[in-house]
Amino acid sequence: MNDIHVLIVDDEEELAAVIADRLEFRGIKAQTASDGETALKMIESDPPDIVLLDLMLPGMSGLDILKKINALDLNIPVILLTGYGSKEMTLEGMNLGAFDYIMKPCDFDGLISKIQEALESE
Repeated sequence: MNDIHVLIVDDEEELAAVIADRLEFRGIKAQTASDGETALKMIESDPPDIVLLDLMLPGMSGLDILKKINALDLNIPVILLTGYGSKEMTLEGMNLGAFDYIMKPCDFDGLISKIQEALESE
């Protein structure tokens, strides 16, 4: 899974850092953003191969960010991270084109599997 670039968008910065560290350990380049505005700037300047996107963020929601990612038309798979989001929000995210979702706290092996599935579906 070398040469893969993942952007983790989550306001729980410690969790995002742990996920990034574990991905880096597996040879996957990982960056983090704690809000939507920062994430969108990062996506526009250096599009990742995949985005892990928390639904519940300050300011711009994960669904708003997903809509903006879709509008950029970069064909970036998005996996939703949800811990507090309602089922309705998760379903709406899936309807908006998210590849899949994972409940937080996430099982890391399951997350790696989802990343592989998303990249293979391209």
